[in-house]
Parts: sequence; structure tokens; C-alpha cells
Amino acid sequence: MIDFGKELVHDEARALDALADSLGADFEEACRLILESKGKLIVSGLGKSGHIGRKIAATFASTGTTATFLHLAEAIHGDLGIAAPGDVALLISQSGATIELQPVIDHFDHVGIPIIAITGKARSMLGEAATAPLVLPHWPEVGPEAVAPTTSTTMTLALGDALAMTVMKEKGFTRTDFGRLHPGGSLGARLKPVKRLMHGGDQLPLVDQDTNMHDVIVTMSEKRLGVVGVTDAGGSLIGVITDGDLRRHMEKGLDHPASVFMSASPKTVSPDSLVDDALTLFEEHRITTLFVVDGGKPVGVLHIHDCPAVR
Repeated sequence: MIDFGKELVHDEARALDALADSLGADFEEACRLILESKGKLIVSGLGKSGHIGRKIAATFASTGTTATFLHLAEAIHGDLGIAAPGDVALLISQSGATIELQPVIDHFDHVGIPIIAITGKARSMLGEAATAPLVLPHWPEVGPEAVAPTTSTTMTLALGDALAMTVMKEKGFTRTDFGRLHPGGSLGARLKPVKRLMHGGDQLPLVDQDTNMHDVIVTMSEKRLGVVGVTDAGGSLIGVITDGDLRRHMEKGLDHPASVFMSASPKTVSPDSLVDDALTLFEEHRITTLFVVDGGKPVGVLHIHDCPAVR
């Protein structure tokens, strides 16, 4: 059974390679239509194509392109009213000849909405009506009897991802932009700016470089973050002292200024850095705290325990 399963996955992977090799001018035209649209992207399909279409619409919506899914059957029972001049349509049908397509195509033509098609048949109702026909390579569906939509839906999903990611890249849509559209869950938490989670104000553990180590320990104990930032005469961060630094240098005695115990040039982040960037620094440098600096001046401190646990 496992060998059969592996061969199915390999076969679908080969189909995706064929799909990648087939992309050309129509793919560029499809991206251009979406990028130049003054309205929304309407994604529509029926059956398995509809399920894939919902995901494609959701991907576009979360990456900076206003998109909605229109069920093909519902479209011809009143929901075509969602379409307006300035929109662009992405219609999905393997056969390109689904009976519900004709009135939808006619309406989009009447309103002046250009059509991007994802279909397996170039010479079909849908393929010939499209401004940008994206034709899937001919590839048998995997599985017994080759009857269930498998390879075709995999290629359709991958093609939708390719469209969405290319449009996202051309728009200059960033992780910060994505985080604003996806504020929930652990993913949303990782894409928040550091300033949302940092300890600042009275919670900020800071001492001057000439502060005696006895007073440094008092400050560290009061702030309860296991770290103290060391600043120069101008208030810029020049080093940090952690619990570990204290243990390593304890034999020197405490009758020294903070500058003797500190680790210089600490790793820092800016207030607008993403929490995900901070997590990367925590992981790469095996540290548990980061000072947040703005123009060289410390404005906060972030502890690894303040961040989402999921990476």
C-alpha cells in the first residue's frame, strides 16, 4: 500500500513540473489583469473546482488582493449581482463546458469583466471566452480507474497559488501587511510588531555604565526580567548584563561598575520589527531577552516568554 501511495504522490509531483513548464504569456496576462483591476477578483467554480476556488480566493484576500468566491450554481440564481465593472473573474472548470458557465460568461461579457480561465480544455466554452486562458497540461488523474479529480485539482491549486504569490510579489506586499490582515492565532501573534509585546516605561531595566554592581543587582531584582541594559552618558545602549553574566564574573567581586560585567554590542531589534524576527534571533543566538532600541536608545525589552511558543 505504501508503494502505491508513494507512486501517486510522485505522479502528481511530475504533473506539477509539467504545469510549471507550460506557463507562458497567458500567465503574465492573468497577473496583469488582476494587478490592474480597480475592483475585486471573483473566483468561481462548481464541485471540486469550487472547493479549490474557495481556497484560491482566500489566499488572494489574505495577501492584499480583494477577492471573493462566487458559487457557480448560486451565481445563476441571483448572485451575479455581486459582479461590477472594474472586477476581474477567475473561472475554474476542468471541462470548460459546465452548463452553468454560459450565463455567467454572458453576464461578465455584458458588464465588461475580463475572464481568467483555469481549464483542461483550450477549445471549450470557457477556454475560448477567456482573455487569459490557463490550460492545465493533459495528465491522467491518479488513483484507481482515474475517475476522481486528483491531479487536476492539485494542478489547479498550485496554479492559483502561483498567481496569488506572483501578484503579491508585484504589489510589494510584505509580512507586516500580511500580519495586519491575519491578526488571529499564533501566526498573527508572530507577525505583530515587537512594540506590542515589549516591556517599556517603568518596567525597563536600565543602568548607567558607571553604576556600581550592587545597585545593578538591585535593579535586576526589581524589574524581574533577568537582564539589565547598560547605557552610556548619552543614553545609548552599549551592553547588557544577564543573570549568567553575574555568575560568570562573581569571582571578581561586586565592587566594580556595570561596564566591567556587561556584554558589549548586544543583539537588539527595533520597535517595528516583527515578533517573528525576534524569535529568529532568540533561536540563532540562544538568548532569552532582546532590548528594543530606537535610534540607539533603549525603549523596551522583549523576553522569549512574551512571544508565541509555536514556530
